[in-house]
Amino acid sequence: MSETTAAGTKRLGVETTGIEIIEESERTAKPRDLFWPWFAANVSVFGISYAAFVLGFGISFWQGLVVTVLGIVTSFLLCGLIAIAGKRGSAPTMILSRAAFGVSGQKVPGVISWLTSIGWETFLAILAVLATSTIFEQLGWGGGTGTKVVAALVVAAIIVLASVAGYHIIMKLQSVLTWVTGIVTIIFIVVAAKEIDWSAVMALPSGSAGNVVGAFVLLMTGFGLGWINIAADWSRYQQRTASGGAIVFWNTLGGALAPVLLVTFGLMLSASDKAILEGIPADPIGTLATILPTWFLVPFLVAVILSLISGAVLGIYSSGLTLLSLGVRIPRPTAALVDGVILTLGTFFVVFVAEDFLGPFQSFLITLGVPLAAWAGIMIADLALRKKDYDDDALFDAGGRYGAFDWVSIGTMVVASVIGWGLVVNNFAADAAWNNWQGYLLEPLGLGTYVTQGEGAPYWDGSWPYSNIGVLLALVIGFLVTYLARRGTVRRQESDLPTKGTGTTAPGSTGGSTGRGDREPVA
Repeated sequence: MSETTAAGTKRLGVETTGIEIIEESERTAKPRDLFWPWFAANVSVFGISYAAFVLGFGISFWQGLVVTVLGIVTSFLLCGLIAIAGKRGSAPTMILSRAAFGVSGQKVPGVISWLTSIGWETFLAILAVLATSTIFEQLGWGGGTGTKVVAALVVAAIIVLASVAGYHIIMKLQSVLTWVTGIVTIIFIVVAAKEIDWSAVMALPSGSAGNVVGAFVLLMTGFGLGWINIAADWSRYQQRTASGGAIVFWNTLGGALAPVLLVTFGLMLSASDKAILEGIPADPIGTLATILPTWFLVPFLVAVILSLISGAVLGIYSSGLTLLSLGVRIPRPTAALVDGVILTLGTFFVVFVAEDFLGPFQSFLITLGVPLAAWAGIMIADLALRKKDYDDDALFDAGGRYGAFDWVSIGTMVVASVIGWGLVVNNFAADAAWNNWQGYLLEPLGLGTYVTQGEGAPYWDGSWPYSNIGVLLALVIGFLVTYLARRGTVRRQESDLPTKGTGTTAPGSTGGSTGRGDREPVA
């Protein structure tokens, strides 16, 4: 992009900064600013629907309450830890991942991150379109093809335009969406509270340890772990001197506050009414709308759509940055536009062409969660080992201190993923039979039996298979192996770096806080 074009674009309020290091003069954000994007992206009545899946593990209300608080808070706490890297390096998450995987080796987790981000945000856009159709049908306004086409165009346009505009406009947008969706969600809780039957809630029987772990993993992957690969993207405008503890706190509070309250309310609501418990998995919006008065259906629809759009905007913006980190040489707004076009095409394909594609699509995305968890463990351990800020120039130089490939990190991610996939199962076995290869370690370890005949087959028998403990194991393996095996590597990488936050370059160092990031190596 020429300087003239860039200047004109900036005057329009569009962020032109891509994957390069944020200039010191532009690092003006405060830790508390992180509350708004994380809260807006997660204050959604869809959080209530997770309660039905939690209770689907056969656990009591109190067990569900404990795993809700622990699972959601822990998952966003991990996001907060990754966000510290953004403050230390002033660059997107996947660029900072180069310190652990090598400048070229980062493409391994980078591809998985890009697929995961654009996949889930397409899924959110699809849900927004289907939600519009459902509510229009209940209002008697017609929810057919015409409604879906208009909804798809409007939803896609908002997501694409916001993601192209970039960081500063998104932050302002999220602060507004926080209030709108927050207020409507509170009204929803007040209106729906009359449906709670405390005797039914307290009567739920307790479940096994495997069932509790399964619910815990579900909440971790459904919330914080689903965002962890983009966590540093939103903290890279923080000052290098900002408190790491404050960044973790505001990131965790913003992400976890609404989901904890919503899932807790959902536990009470789902336990009180069997129709809600059984209806949510198939049609969350339609099921929740059945308990609402007609006058509230339109505000409810607006809140649902805005919350889904909010999450999709964050994802598409970050997927554009990830695309650039893979070596695609285009301006950041163009990268966001490319991913936005893919989102739009994917939404139209699923909604209008492949009606049976949603289950297999989710199955594929959930499968990517295992290597993503392994990456998160590696990244958090690498961050814990580092005592100094990143070498800015070396993040873009395969011949620098971080090297081209870190085979320990790459090998750890591969091994942790192979073990993790062996201990998770395909939750869409009927719709995505091609993905039933997972869970190959469950029977050898005596943790479950795969049933191929009889009513409901195929399915896994036992309390542990659906716990999907492989996700947690991949995370733990990634962390422990990296923390033990790469201590010497990190120490050597930091041997001549300046102390944190000084912004100076040590003698003989390959870089410092120069703010440059325009040198991409040949992978």
